[in-house]
Amino acid sequence: MIHGSIAPLAVLALLTFSVPAGAQTAPTAVARAYIINEITVTDPTAYAEYVRRAPAVVAAFGGRYIVRAGAVTPMIGEPPTARIVVVEFPSHQAAADFLASPEYQAILPIRQAASTSRAYVVDGVAP
Repeated sequence: MIHGSIAPLAVLALLTFSVPAGAQTAPTAVARAYIINEITVTDPTAYAEYVRRAPAVVAAFGGRYIVRAGAVTPMIGEPPTARIVVVEFPSHQAAADFLASPEYQAILPIRQAASTSRAYVVDGVAP
């Protein structure tokens, strides 16, 4: 009976050791991160320059706009008085790298001079 069990075990061993390294275990999923902005524009003309330049910097760090000042329908409590912008990044680190980047730091003063805001990074749920 032992000899009859060897062939299936040999096939299993062959399959196990012939799989490329790293393919045997699933990679650890990284949660996406979101920069959530509440922005009150105080100088629309100057702010337009920030809006023109920001998307290229966002994209360079793997980000994409999810919400960009769309209509808000209050469901519970008071509606926000500021425009809401949500930007998705592949990870918390990518969002932090975007915020600290020389490219973003170059346009941030435009935003700061043309608006008041609150912004924060929120981690999403890992897939």
